[in-house]
Amino acid sequence: MIRANHPEATVPVEFKDYYDVLGVPRNASGEAIKKSFRKLARQHHPDVAKDKKGAEEKFKELNEANEVLSDPEKRQKYDELGVDWNHPERPAEPAQRGGSGGSEQGSEFHFGGTGFSDFFEQFFGSSSRTDGGFRRRGTNGADGAAFAQRGEDVEGDILVTLDEVLHGATRTIQLQRTDPRTGQSTAQTLRVKIPVGVREGQRIRLTGNGHEGIGGAEAGHLFLRVILAKHPEFRVRGANLYHDLDLSPWEAVLGATIQIPTLDGRASLKVPPGTIAGREFRLRGKGLPSAGGTHGDLHAVMHIQIPPQLSAEEKVLWEQLAAGSTFNPRENS
Repeated sequence: MIRANHPEATVPVEFKDYYDVLGVPRNASGEAIKKSFRKLARQHHPDVAKDKKGAEEKFKELNEANEVLSDPEKRQKYDELGVDWNHPERPAEPAQRGGSGGSEQGSEFHFGGTGFSDFFEQFFGSSSRTDGGFRRRGTNGADGAAFAQRGEDVEGDILVTLDEVLHGATRTIQLQRTDPRTGQSTAQTLRVKIPVGVREGQRIRLTGNGHEGIGGAEAGHLFLRVILAKHPEFRVRGANLYHDLDLSPWEAVLGATIQIPTLDGRASLKVPPGTIAGREFRLRGKGLPSAGGTHGDLHAVMHIQIPPQLSAEEKVLWEQLAAGSTFNPRENS
């Protein structure tokens, strides 16, 4: 097993080869990464897989790899890390976002159960930030200079599925605090309520679970920043969902009734004759929950797929159609 040796790590973590997870080369284009993720995510989505538990873990792994490799900044950091991540002589880096949120106030934090691996948490995960100021707390000595400082807040990421956005959920995460001076660790289990309609980037606050305060001041808070798990069938824009629907040429020309996926099952969509590529059809209320108890819409975006290969008989039929047709797209553009 490969282990990462990072100066900020409190414990070794298993290195994740995200390119291997998605089955793409290291020089893969953004489009190739997107295509591979979508294919594998469809295959391993818990809704369709027989092994629900195994599929759930694989789906999280795919989302994590996509989260890093589809983000140019994260991908660059990951690629630079990959060159010498296991070299003991790797120079120390300034404290930044990482799975252990250290601070001047002491403890380092390590999360479990957020939907991300230890490797992701270590290099792309949580951080500490200072919100509190100083306030006087009585006197100490001649100058009366004693004061207290509110504990620093800690931020982490939590992976949330669209199903959890639709229905809400209660998740359990593990929080481990390590005192870098003594090496002593304490573990804590926290219940996190995922509210219905939560949005990408929204922060869920767990009061008093940040760094301890100084001089009797209150502790900071733990904030979990929501990262929506990418879904193989839908793109998210606010409360609206977008689904790319592939049509055959004859379906676009003649019209068809097609079953399309929604978050809570399937729905029938009537595609009228003469539908062109890029046209959108809206299914009202089939999106995500929004403020006021309403729901967004599901938009089906038409994509016309040309058969990559034709049989001899099919080729003859297309040639007959072309010969008998009066339609010329260059004259009608």
